[in-house]
Order: sequence, then structure tokens, then C-alpha cells
Amino acid sequence: MKTILQLVLFVVIFTSSILSQNKVYYAYIEGDIDLGLAPYISRVIADAEKNNAQAIIFKINTFGGRVDAATQIKDAIIGTDLLTIAFINNRAISAGALIALSCKKIIMVPGSSIGAATVVDQQGEKVGEKYQSYMRSEMRSTAEKNGRRVDIAEGMVDERVVVAGIDDSTKLITLTSAEALKYGIADSVLKNIDEVYAYFNLGDSEKIIQESNWAEDVVRFLNNPIVSSILIMIGFFGLMAEIKSPGWGLPGTAAIICLALFFGSSYILQLASIIEILMFVAGLGLLLLEIFVIPGFGVAGISGIILILASIFFSLIGADPFLDMNSVATALIQLSIALLVSLILIFVLAKFLPNSNVFKKFILSEEEKADAGYTSRTNLSDLLGAEGIALTTLRPAGTAEINGKRVDVVTDSEYIENGKPIVVNAVEGMRVVVREKK
Repeated sequence: MKTILQLVLFVVIFTSSILSQNKVYYAYIEGDIDLGLAPYISRVIADAEKNNAQAIIFKINTFGGRVDAATQIKDAIIGTDLLTIAFINNRAISAGALIALSCKKIIMVPGSSIGAATVVDQQGEKVGEKYQSYMRSEMRSTAEKNGRRVDIAEGMVDERVVVAGIDDSTKLITLTSAEALKYGIADSVLKNIDEVYAYFNLGDSEKIIQESNWAEDVVRFLNNPIVSSILIMIGFFGLMAEIKSPGWGLPGTAAIICLALFFGSSYILQLASIIEILMFVAGLGLLLLEIFVIPGFGVAGISGIILILASIFFSLIGADPFLDMNSVATALIQLSIALLVSLILIFVLAKFLPNSNVFKKFILSEEEKADAGYTSRTNLSDLLGAEGIALTTLRPAGTAEINGKRVDVVTDSEYIENGKPIVVNAVEGMRVVVREKK
């Protein structure tokens, strides 16, 4: 019986091992490379490792994008022990070249290209030597890791690098599929994915196509500069509306939701760290303290606003290794526009909303005036100049008897013992001010 159980257990383990190994994961790196792409690639790699896949094929067709996103993807690909294959369908330019070089194998279709990885700013202008040096080292170390020519990898970033037989010192290196194969950057030139399967003996493996899920799509959507600016704008508008109005309502709730979405997506994409989130929470706490506890608007409220603005600013900048004044200026402009639009909306609503027909439907427009016989409190003006006696010690508030009635009174700052004669010095609404009768 024991032998049979051992045999069954062996068959189950062997079968599950065979089934788990006969899987090839397929991921897409297409279009602009942004920070929203990194979580998707990391998830694909984690799933493939969990299921002991034979290989991961990355279909690459991109002109590039953010270098910080590309380095995150590169780190994830280099960090796995699985067979990683870059299938360059058309092009792997700029940041796409770095991602392709991070794969253990590179397959290109005829007529495709790889290279041109110099660092440029948002206007397409080449940035300084500091940033080019960083990118050269990234390309060089990645090529060296997978046994490819480091001089060609460097030449893709810096036109000053001379590679005999390819280009002189005036051009960046961009290789065609045939040139990439000739100089050892590509492992083969194949027409389609079926030929890739045959080349790596993956023909009987299950193809598992992994596309981005809804959560990753939402994060990428929220990280769009226009969408993130709208979230910040609504956040500012809601917080300013709550500062101007008593209590807590819909504007403040909407503000917290929008800012939570902004910081949540930024944290997932490694733009915001726990420090920025703690700064925001502290700023919001100080602002709530100012609204609900401390009268007026002072140090707590101002400090809260500064912390919130700083946390958003640092989240917009992120941990970009190519941070420069252009990036800082872009973040400042985005933050300033959101703040300015929020102020304009507050002004417009305060000026025009009370006069709109929609607003009038939610408020009581008729007034009950005193001259029409309406009153909400007792008129105490007839007590002015009247005399009485302090029933309690006034320090400064207490109770007195005036004209035979018990009245809550307050002194004009002096201390009056009970039993002392008093005279009403002023009546301010329900506030009766008295002084000791000398």
C-alpha cells in the first residue's frame, strides 16, 4: 500500500512539473514606454516564475519613452532566471533598446531596427553629459550582462564612440536587423513568432498571452499628465471650499478621493514614496485641525497647505534619474495651473452660484424680518441703564437680578462679588454687559 501511494505521489509531482514547464509567457512592450508599463511587466515575470515557465517572450515595437520606466523594466527582466526573449517587431529605439538588451536573447524581424538611445528632454533636445554618462553605463552594463558588445551599446547613446565598420564619430548607432545579427547584438532574424518557437524548441509549449489588466490600465490612466492635473485641481478646489465653509461636506470628500487616487497611482508607479504620503497626511491633519478645532485660519492651516503642496510637487517629480530644471519647471507649471484653476472656480462659484436658478432651489429665499414682527430671541435692549444685584460672583460672567428677573450677564473686565449692586452698561444682542455700581 505504501509503495502504491509513493508511486501515485511521484506521478502527480512529475505530471504537474511537466505541465508547469511547458508554458511560454507572452508580453507586449509597444507604444510609449511610461511608468505604467513597469508594474505590468513585473507581474508577467512574477506569474511566469510562479508557474516555472520555459520562457518569456517580450514583443517590442517602440520609439522609446521614459528612461526611469525603462530602467525599472530592465531591472525586472535581468532579475529573473527564466529565458527572456526580446522579439523586436519593427523597432526598439531609445529606451526600447535598453529593454531589448536586458533580455537573454534578441530576435528581430527582417527590416527592424535597434539603437538611437541618447537621452533627450521633453523638447527632443539632447541633455547634458551627466545624463548621457548614466545612460552609457546602463547600456554598457546591460550588454555586458548578456554577453553583447559594450562598444556598440555605448555607441547607441554617444556619437563620439567609434565602432569600426559601423559609423564614425558623428552619428549615433542604429542597427538594422541584418547589422544587429552581423555584430552580435541579435541572436537571429526570424519572420514571425512561430519561427521563434521553432528556433528555441518551444513548439509544444502552451502560449500564455499576458495583457495589462484593468487595475494596471487604471493606474496608467491616472498617471496621464492631464488626468493627474485634473485630480490635483479637484483636490485643491475641494480643500479650499471646505476652508471657506463650516463643517465638512461633498467638496472635501471629493478632494480626499481625488488626492488619494493621485498619491495611490504615484506610489504604485514609484513616483511617490511613503515620505510624500506621510507629508500629505500630516498636511491634511493640520488642515482638518484648523477647520474643526482652531478658530480662524493661522499657523496650522498654513503649515498644512504647505505640506500638501510640497507632497504633490515631490510626487510629480518622482525619482527620475535625469531630474533637471526642465522637470522641476514642468512640475511647477502643472501644480500652478491646477492651483490657479481651483482659485478661479472658487471665485466663479462664489460670485455667480448664489444667483443661479439651480442654487435658489436649494435655499430659502424669503426673509422673516424684525420690522415685520418676526424675532428669534428676546429683546433685551430695555435693560440698558437698569440697576440690579449680582446673584453670583462675576468673573467675568455670571447671573444677576435685574428688574426682578434673573439675567445672564458679563462684566466689562472687572471682578464683581455676589451681592454687589450693578448697573447695565451695554446690551449687545443677547449679551448684557454690567459694571459695579459705585
